[in-house]
Amino acid sequence: MIKRVQFTHPRTWSLRARITALVTTTAALLAVFAISAALLATANLDQLDVVLNKTGVLRLSGEQLGASLVDQETGVRGYVLSGDAADLGPYRSGREAEERLYETMIPLLADEPAIRAQLERARAAATTWRTTVAEPAVTATRDQGPAAGQQLLNQVGGRERFDQARAQLATLQQEIVTLRNAAVANVQSGSENLVVLLIAAGLVVLVMGTILVVLINRMVSRPVTHLAEQVRHVASGAYDTEIVATGSPELERLGRDVDGMRRQIASDLSEVREARQAVELINQQLQQQASELTRSNRDLEQFAYVASHDLQEPLRKVASFCQLLQRRYAGQLDERADQYILFAVDGAQRMQRLINDLLAFSRIGRNTSGFQPVSLDAVMRAVFEQLNVEEKYGADAVTWSELPTVAGEEALLETLLANLVGNSLKFRRTDVPARIEVSAVREDDAWDITVSDNGIGIEAEFAEKIFIIFQRLHAKDAYPGTGMGLAIAKKIVEYHDGRIWVDSSRTDGAAITFSLPISEDAGAAIQPAVPTQHKELTA
Repeated sequence: MIKRVQFTHPRTWSLRARITALVTTTAALLAVFAISAALLATANLDQLDVVLNKTGVLRLSGEQLGASLVDQETGVRGYVLSGDAADLGPYRSGREAEERLYETMIPLLADEPAIRAQLERARAAATTWRTTVAEPAVTATRDQGPAAGQQLLNQVGGRERFDQARAQLATLQQEIVTLRNAAVANVQSGSENLVVLLIAAGLVVLVMGTILVVLINRMVSRPVTHLAEQVRHVASGAYDTEIVATGSPELERLGRDVDGMRRQIASDLSEVREARQAVELINQQLQQQASELTRSNRDLEQFAYVASHDLQEPLRKVASFCQLLQRRYAGQLDERADQYILFAVDGAQRMQRLINDLLAFSRIGRNTSGFQPVSLDAVMRAVFEQLNVEEKYGADAVTWSELPTVAGEEALLETLLANLVGNSLKFRRTDVPARIEVSAVREDDAWDITVSDNGIGIEAEFAEKIFIIFQRLHAKDAYPGTGMGLAIAKKIVEYHDGRIWVDSSRTDGAAITFSLPISEDAGAAIQPAVPTQHKELTA
């Protein structure tokens, strides 16, 4: 099965694809130019080698070869004229020089067979002249005298063979010059071609750079400028104006994304306007409620004043006269009358306690002196003495250790611990000595303070009800009190940004825990451990 290859139109190409294609084309062209330039440079180096290291040596050697042949002819001619063997010196030196020159020229002509053949012809012509003319003339002069040598040297054909040898050397020189001229021409042509390649490469870089600048200006710069103008227009408040981007596909996608963001912002702004209107309405309602709450607080303050003064005054009078009636007429009336008077005295006293507890509950957090570092260890010492624990219940009845320093109001924290410890003492078991322990554990950014006892305990179903005002789990005759102690404790803890709860899993006695946040001002240092506090008090 043949798979079709789909080609996209260049107009749909992304900016990256276009730049990649442009750079790839430029790189390919420059690579072709670079390879061509390298080949031309290599060829030029070869031709330069021919000119400098081959033809130059060959030309010089050819000239020296002609000179050596002339030296030989001069030496022979001088010897034939004088008959002196010393005159053969030029002949011998010329012969040695000729052989050395042949040894130099033959390797240089390994790649030039035509010139090598001409060299062999010149060598053969020189050899012919020596064997047929020079050497016989030297032999005849040595054996028969100069006249015989001159006759052989001047015979017909002697001069012609020498001229033939020189002519072959001249032809060799001409071929060497022709080779050199061809190499020089090749070097010049290669240099010109290199210049053309460099110019072509420069033109390619210039053209491709121009195309790249035009491409970026057309597909990036102008579209981005136009997009920025639209964005500034929208940012000035025209959130309903549609943003349209042109240019490369990437910019078009960016324009669509920006327009989507504009639509989302416009939608969010609409929701914000609606929410602001709702908030303004709620603020108006809160202002009304705050005004009502202010009036209610004033009414409560007025009630508290009345309860603390106007209501208690007649109540004290009723309680005083009932107590006076009880003391004066006790035993003079019948038994039922004495019981009625007792009920009236007890009711008046309980009413006074209820009013005082309500006043204490209402004052929590109203008259504040500000939070200060409070040592719970010192507070427990004061509670221990306030409740007269050692005298009533024994020195081991209440113990505490490692209580921290927290931020709060010392008087309220003293009331809190007094109510919790007093509550544990009140609901103790009669068959065992009371044992109450106050401990502290750090949990993350808060201190958990636990007051545990071995008393009658609290059933799990009543774990939340005990903190309600006037909530009692037993008859008032069984255990004294107004039912306000734990409610006051809860309000004090909440005033200190904490919480209070009952450990409902405990089956032996009760454990009430309250948490207080750790404050930087209060510090996190734990006080020295006092495992049996009563020992320090009695010391």
